[in-house]
Amino acid sequence: MLNTVRARRGMVTSPHHLASEAGLRVLREGGNAVEATIAMAAALAVVYPHMTAIGGDGFWLIGAPGEQPVGIEACGRAASTATPALYAQAGHASIPQRGPLAANTVAATVAGWGEALALSAERGGRMPLARLIEDAAWHAENGFPVTLSQHALTAEKMSELVGAPGFADAFLVGGAAPATGSVMRLPALGQTLRRLGREGTESFYRGAIARDIAADLAQAGTPVSAADLAACTARRVAPLSVRLGAPFPGMTLYNFPPPTQGLASLMILALFARLGVTQGEGFAHLHGLVEATKQAFLVRDRVVGDPEAMNEDPRAFLADDVLDRLAARIDPARALPWPAPPSAGDTVWLGAIDGNGLAASFIQSIYFEFGSGVVLPQTGIVWQNRGSSFQLSGEGPRVLAPGRKPFHTLNPAMASFDDGRHMVYGTMGGEGQPQTQAALFSRYALFGQDLQQAITAPRWLLGRTWGAETVTLKLEDRFPPALIDALRAAGHEVERVGAHDPMMGHAGAIARHADGRLEGASDPRSDGAAYGF
Repeated sequence: MLNTVRARRGMVTSPHHLASEAGLRVLREGGNAVEATIAMAAALAVVYPHMTAIGGDGFWLIGAPGEQPVGIEACGRAASTATPALYAQAGHASIPQRGPLAANTVAATVAGWGEALALSAERGGRMPLARLIEDAAWHAENGFPVTLSQHALTAEKMSELVGAPGFADAFLVGGAAPATGSVMRLPALGQTLRRLGREGTESFYRGAIARDIAADLAQAGTPVSAADLAACTARRVAPLSVRLGAPFPGMTLYNFPPPTQGLASLMILALFARLGVTQGEGFAHLHGLVEATKQAFLVRDRVVGDPEAMNEDPRAFLADDVLDRLAARIDPARALPWPAPPSAGDTVWLGAIDGNGLAASFIQSIYFEFGSGVVLPQTGIVWQNRGSSFQLSGEGPRVLAPGRKPFHTLNPAMASFDDGRHMVYGTMGGEGQPQTQAALFSRYALFGQDLQQAITAPRWLLGRTWGAETVTLKLEDRFPPALIDALRAAGHEVERVGAHDPMMGHAGAIARHADGRLEGASDPRSDGAAYGF
């Protein structure tokens, strides 16, 4: 088993060890947690290309002990020509998941980097972007070893991706998935990262890089135009929060507001805390969190979408009386019939806490593995397919309209404890993100498990994510047979999966104690590492 990493001067964690190393280098050179996180995000866009890219979206929570964190929303809007009529004319009853018409929203994560750098500068950060993308550019230009997950997902999804413009040239070798451990180079992406370092993030949307991006998007046949890029900005937002108290130690949990599912992540833990469960790992723990997930997802799927089109305030669902009423619907012995509509996704979560206590929880995504599959030849950018989650008919905040923000499974998490601890945590995994957050947080914060143990321990997933087609309650096969039998007897449709199945997400966490001690953990299901110094 991996051990919790401990240090005093700074800590990073990410789902790829080369990205974690890039972040640690920044901290060692005097950079802060935000700057280290940007270095990791850039590196992940190179060395974990099936999971993330600078052609995606991103969401930040940034804060320190004793203060209200700040959220940065870097969510790209639907293109001005992206309408249901566009897809009807192309003969589509729904938005394709791959190809040019799946690339129908602006990629906003780089705008989020820019806003995060501005916030960093307000707190004394001084590292230039050119330094922060240094490791990422080096790996792109000189090559990085292909991970097992990149090889496996390229092979598994090749039939969906091979026809997307630019994909085969960038990510196949002789028409096949690159071998695990082979060296891959992405020279066009490396050049783009160098240009970002010289020209700044504005160039991605309103400068020379934007002109190249717009030309390639038009050539590929996507709806996104130069005007759509120019209109893109990131913004600071207030996070959602919920308070947990007795019988547990006092703590405040933070997560991201719509268009993300952060509301569901907070609701799961707030509902579970009302169930009176006093011990982890048994039937009451797993059943309680699964049933809390169902109640939270029912609210999420009815309410959450583009915040400008929502009719209900998400904060209302975090009020004590509402949570009490929903918790009362949970049967402690029987499972609520399921499923509800599933969602998938591919994403990376990464976090850092520096020696001064500044913490960053960041999640960056292109939605499905390799996003839309469209790779822009001049810049080497993989473009997301987040807009494929839009609906083409009906009503509500998830129906496609020009300028509308898509629903996001992404949600970075942060927690502040009354005993002075401060924590960042998160995971990739689409539908599984709130569930994995609930698993690791409840184990660590509510039941006192070691941080690494809380992530390594067997996990579960209600619904479908990351390529899984069934909507069962999936349990890693390290759970005791008696517990699995008890869940089945309670009415859960249980499916056993591998011991460390990657569908359970690539989680990570860092906790800072009141005396400055740092603890970090990464997921054995990923290629990641937690490093401190």
